[in-house]
Amino acid sequence: MHGIRICALLLGLVSATRGSTVRHDHSFQPDHILRVTAETYTEACSERYSVLVNGSSPGPELRLREGEVNWIRVYNDMPDANTTIHWHGLTAFTSPFSDGAPAASQWPIPPGHFFDYEVRPEAGSAGTYFYHSHVGFQAVTAKGSLIVDSRSPPPYHYDEERTVMISDYFSETDDEIESGLTSTNFTWSGETEAILVNGHSRPATNATGACKLAAISVEPRKSYRLRFIGATALSFISLAVESHDLQIIEADGHYTKPFATEFLQIGSGQRYSVLLTAKSEDELKKVNKRDFYIQITTLERPEVLTNFAVLHYESDTHSPDLTTVPSPPPLPVASTVQGWLDYELEPLVQDNHFPRLEEVTRRIIIDVHQNVSDRTIWLQNGYDWVQSYPKSPYLVDIYKNQLNLDATYHRAITRGNGFDNITRTFPAQIGEVLEIVWQNRGTVDNGGVDAHPFHAHGRHFYDIGGGDGLYNATANENHLKGTHPVQRDTSVLYRYRKETSQLVPSGWRAWRIRVTSAGVWMYHCHVLQHMEMGMQTVFTFGDREDILAQSGPVDGGYLTYGGSAYGNATSAPFVQHFKQ
Repeated sequence: MHGIRICALLLGLVSATRGSTVRHDHSFQPDHILRVTAETYTEACSERYSVLVNGSSPGPELRLREGEVNWIRVYNDMPDANTTIHWHGLTAFTSPFSDGAPAASQWPIPPGHFFDYEVRPEAGSAGTYFYHSHVGFQAVTAKGSLIVDSRSPPPYHYDEERTVMISDYFSETDDEIESGLTSTNFTWSGETEAILVNGHSRPATNATGACKLAAISVEPRKSYRLRFIGATALSFISLAVESHDLQIIEADGHYTKPFATEFLQIGSGQRYSVLLTAKSEDELKKVNKRDFYIQITTLERPEVLTNFAVLHYESDTHSPDLTTVPSPPPLPVASTVQGWLDYELEPLVQDNHFPRLEEVTRRIIIDVHQNVSDRTIWLQNGYDWVQSYPKSPYLVDIYKNQLNLDATYHRAITRGNGFDNITRTFPAQIGEVLEIVWQNRGTVDNGGVDAHPFHAHGRHFYDIGGGDGLYNATANENHLKGTHPVQRDTSVLYRYRKETSQLVPSGWRAWRIRVTSAGVWMYHCHVLQHMEMGMQTVFTFGDREDILAQSGPVDGGYLTYGGSAYGNATSAPFVQHFKQ
């Protein structure tokens, strides 16, 4: 039997190198296993029916290495709901069904099934990421950190590292929130009730209960890389560490030149690594304390919420107090710095790929605003997009030759704004250089304006800044002179004011991107409530021939809901190995 198993594995590998379909039976061992369940779970001293990964929120941290293929098996153990997992910030160009975006690039995983995701971080992508469900409101709890390690030593020295994942708590269940947001009897989810750090929080009322503040433990005189992950559903937060300065060295998986700062502003989906130098024993004795608060404040919301974690200096004689919530807060309550880091943060190593203005082939302006008709929705160029809109995923229809990308491109160009209203997509051709402008406008009913952290699946973009009012390409080009834009996958469209007149411009965010890799990619606000209300759209890069040339033909098991590419308790999946 042992010899048969080895032969089967070798045959599978040989088949995979030819791009053939491989049966992932008992002889196949995935690198990581994630099991998605729904159950009652305790957070912030409260019980909530939540979607969990491996029985907890956040789920286990995954560590991958750049350039290496990882097979991550995701079981949907829920009896009555679909799920997927999106690898936030990672590319999925030659594993086209591994991006985890339902209705865009894959059928979701049905109840009682599992799917083997092929994930291979690109060379040069070492950094901080996370994974989360991309179905409905599940990502409020169904998520975990994902770290990509480099093949070579990192460019910055530090003794140890810590991951700090920041998330939101809502007492209503996912289904209750989704129903309220999408029904004609619109019901808002309510504001964030608690900010959690690595799954921990304690109400400011110092209520009784077993819940505690999170402790981030450090040792004197050591240097630390703190990996901050903005995994919130709604909250745009400001964060500072009492009596400690920070130095930004990474943003969204890209190393930056060191940038000294006293605080961070983190939108949902954004990640930052910072260096923190721990105090010496003499410094600790002078202030007579070994615990310092990490203060986290929500921004741009009707109500300000301030929560805490504890930076704890380890000692044999001292344990941190994780049940006392300070009142008043030890640091001033933060306010929004509009356009924080714009034109200031620079890449550690400058590349030659940043598209200059004269290279831009098309400028696509996406007007975003809220509208109230039969229900409350968010629109992009007059249209919303929700997961139920396409009858089947766009990528599936492309492989089945049921979506004509040439026609969508022609309609988009003819309309003049780059948008095909028939498929509700933004099509682009390989070789184009796009300038994408997110333009904030006042709400139709009352002129209200909101801040939005926009996230791009697929290739990262060069963030070329933002500003108040209406985008002016000439003025922004002058502003860019002498700067070196960084690559991001999530950046904030600021609002600059709480309200203006109906549809009046109030804030913009601009990106540039070279269209080099074919695929179907979600572009959306990362606030879960706004996504549920339609604030998302799809970009298609390349035509059908480009997509087929990039990935090759695919097995039909990927093209039907619950097809043979999805395993279950009685049937092993037939899986295509795209990357070698």
